[in-house]
Amino acid sequence: MTNSGRVETDSMGEMTVPVNAYYGAQTARAFENFPVSGIRFTRPFIRALGLIKQYAALTNTELALLDSQRSNAIQQAAAEVANGAFDEQFIVDIFQTGSGTSTNMNANEVIANRAAELLGRQRGDKFIHPNDHVNLGQSSNDVIPTAIHLAAMERIEFGLLPAMKGLQDELLRKAATFAEVIKIGRTHLQDALPITVGQEFGGYASQIGHGIVRLQNLQRHLGELALGGTAVGTGLNTHPEFGRRTIAHLAEATKLPLREAGNHFEALAARDACVETSGALKTIAVSLIKIANDIRHLSSGPRCGLGELRLPATQPGSSIMPGKVNPVMCEMAIQVGAQVIGNDTVISFGGAFGNFELNTMMPVIAHNLLQSVELLTNASRLFAQRCIAGLEVDVKKCADNVELSLASATALAIEIGYDRVAKLVKTAYETGRSIREVARETGGLPDDKLDQLLNPKNQIGPLGVSPHY
Repeated sequence: MTNSGRVETDSMGEMTVPVNAYYGAQTARAFENFPVSGIRFTRPFIRALGLIKQYAALTNTELALLDSQRSNAIQQAAAEVANGAFDEQFIVDIFQTGSGTSTNMNANEVIANRAAELLGRQRGDKFIHPNDHVNLGQSSNDVIPTAIHLAAMERIEFGLLPAMKGLQDELLRKAATFAEVIKIGRTHLQDALPITVGQEFGGYASQIGHGIVRLQNLQRHLGELALGGTAVGTGLNTHPEFGRRTIAHLAEATKLPLREAGNHFEALAARDACVETSGALKTIAVSLIKIANDIRHLSSGPRCGLGELRLPATQPGSSIMPGKVNPVMCEMAIQVGAQVIGNDTVISFGGAFGNFELNTMMPVIAHNLLQSVELLTNASRLFAQRCIAGLEVDVKKCADNVELSLASATALAIEIGYDRVAKLVKTAYETGRSIREVARETGGLPDDKLDQLLNPKNQIGPLGVSPHY
């Protein structure tokens, strides 16, 4: 022991560890090997690791494989890790061994040394051994995929789903508020038939609703945990009941529908559930981009754009143009969507690297998957609160656009035929007049019939059907 460090050993020999560190030799060695990005595992993943170690120790004691003194200390230390007391001790870069062994050992060493300290012993004395006691019945190869699934499920269930439900609620509120405001629809970026602003926002709410269902459906596969498979799926060096019992404890503690994988060989070799989850997150990202970009365009102006929506002003928009306000919350959401789509590419590529009995891209899969969940959680919440909640509609602008639209002539086709309507539209366009004016002159329809057909309220749903959103 020196003022700056202590000497610990692993199977490769001695390593000097900072005197105040809770991690040990294997973590220090990995820290030296992988100074790649400075990106480390985040709180949700470290929490999952702590929970796994805590309930693994409990199970091993129930199975009479670990004495209660060591087990109680390990459980307390692991709970502290799960609750965030030692996040700064998780120092290994994301870009490391593909199994995540270095981070599993980081957790084992921190918990072992903290547990030893709780028993009044010195850090590094191995009375509580990181492998023999903390890692008992486990392998990095089943712990890391279990932690990925557990962390993702927790953050989806208790973070992303509530945020998305909040966004859907705000969109539905706007759909109801704007239910009677008629505007021009647009297809191919060109004027189309009238709709209501409520119908438009109801469509957005439905997109988010479908995304919520996609997330809920992930539980079936994401809820399968690899624990109990140890190194290659055979379960060597673990008790036959270890995986099931530990996962039952995790399910009770987290209130999540967790279960032991039906096939441990799949659970170790493939990360298909992560790829599936990322696909659902990518779909949500695409929905968010579409909604945000629509709102960004519909609020363009305020005088020289579409100007149908008014965004809440959140901050000055220009360092040179006084009074300019930009759609910053929409732009934030679009950028988040782009990042999630990029993350999905990494996760898909990583999922393909399930070579033989083990996937060797797990740290980068974990990082990108959990980042996507957090980005969408925060973006959905902020977009709902700081954009959708404060949206207003310019009723006059919407009405003026409807009156000027050429597409409203579509309603005349059932009376005078497609070809005659096409000529009316061409004349109106070339003369700069409205469809109503031209039709009165050349359409051959009485004024009351013309007014009925061109009334926007009669064009926002099928014939004889009331509009809805």
